[in-house]
Amino acid sequence: MTADSVTDGVRDPWPTSLNYDPETKTLRVAFSAGEVVELAAEYLRVESPSAEVQGHNPSERQIVPGCRHVGITGIEPVGNYAVRLLFDDLHDTGIYSWRYLHELGREYETRWPRYIDALEARGLSRDPK
Repeated sequence: MTADSVTDGVRDPWPTSLNYDPETKTLRVAFSAGEVVELAAEYLRVESPSAEVQGHNPSERQIVPGCRHVGITGIEPVGNYAVRLLFDDLHDTGIYSWRYLHELGREYETRWPRYIDALEARGLSRDPK
């Protein structure tokens, strides 16, 4: 995959920089088209693309509580298309493609409230037990 990759007629987002701030626990990704997304580690953790969180179909999706203070301890490249994020709660199976990171930034305003509502509906909390 190169910066000129096209999928389904749409140019794939391509990162120009990726930086994690451990103090704010925020991953900042800049893309070649000029977009910059800032993604909290907690948000990245609960939206992990791993099968452990997403399941193998929508009915198996897990709501992950207790991640308010989670941080990222490592970022590993996966080929030239993604990164694997290592979290301090030991979750390390999610592979975040550039497209998925871009999508998480673009869809934050709908995904985050949906997560909060799902926690509340199940009597769960963002705080660790």
